[in-house]
Amino acid sequence: QVQLVESGGDSVQTGESLRLSCTASGTTASRYIMGWFRRTPEKEREGVAAITYDGNKDYRDSVRGRFTISKDNAKNTLYLQMDRLKPDDTGMYYCVYARGTWSPAGFLRWQADFDARGQGTQVTVSS
Repeated sequence: QVQLVESGGDSVQTGESLRLSCTASGTTASRYIMGWFRRTPEKEREGVAAITYDGNKDYRDSVRGRFTISKDNAKNTLYLQMDRLKPDDTGMYYCVYARGTWSPAGFLRWQADFDARGQGTQVTVSS
């Protein structure tokens, strides 16, 4: 059983940066994918960024070039570096995990349950 705990959310101004962290505990599968989803005032759920166990990544179009997903396997930690933040990035960001082989692009469109999901960390961007 994998458990996820996020941190790093804050209230910032447009153009500023934040780095979210997600620490995983438990044993991950040999093949898996992890990612960040968010809940916004307009959308209950949307995929933001995903990374596979072997480092393949993808992003939703609206954050591509501004956000960077990465992971530190030694620390069991997933990161989301968010630069040039915009008010539309406001939302509850949560870390997710799923076993198996996935394409990052397909994972970002996944609508069913995850194998693990954190409680979330709030990001608020003011204009």
